[in-house]
Amino acid sequence: MKRRALILGALATGASSLVSVPALAQESKSEDETFTENEITRSAADFFGIATERVAKAVQRVFSDEGRPDGYIKGDEGSGAFVVGLRYGSGWLIRKNHEPKRVFWRGPSVGFDVGGNASKVFTLAYNLKKEERLFQRFPGVEGSYYFVAGIGVMYMRSGGVTLAPMRTGVGLRAGVNAQYEEFTEKRDWFPL
Repeated sequence: MKRRALILGALATGASSLVSVPALAQESKSEDETFTENEITRSAADFFGIATERVAKAVQRVFSDEGRPDGYIKGDEGSGAFVVGLRYGSGWLIRKNHEPKRVFWRGPSVGFDVGGNASKVFTLAYNLKKEERLFQRFPGVEGSYYFVAGIGVMYMRSGGVTLAPMRTGVGLRAGVNAQYEEFTEKRDWFPL
């Protein structure tokens, strides 16, 4: 009887360790598909062409709010507004273990907003899982003031995906607006 109990105990222990191995593998797999704070800070500083310390403050804030992203977009955009505004941009979606993908975005805004700017945009993407989840509209509210340079950060959420665009720009734009950005695989000039 003791022998049988020992055999059953050993089998139960072996089975439980087999069950936990896939869970550990899944956990390490998901970490392998996300970016660390240092990876994002280096990439953003290289892309923006500014000091790492300056970018690190913005990245640290987003990481404390949202954690590790599973993708990022680096690109350029232009926008202008006089109460009603438009924004157009293009860039590359970067994900670990995937080829970079060309993406485009556009969208209208409305509010107490005047001016124009050209920006470099580095957007952190959370809970993306599949690139198809990016191709939708993301509403947001933005208060911005661009004058020569600076980094602005905002959050946009839709369908379980969170985007955190960080922008540095040249131009003069002041105000607050409500807006959305729609991400697509092909360039489209129609703003809505």
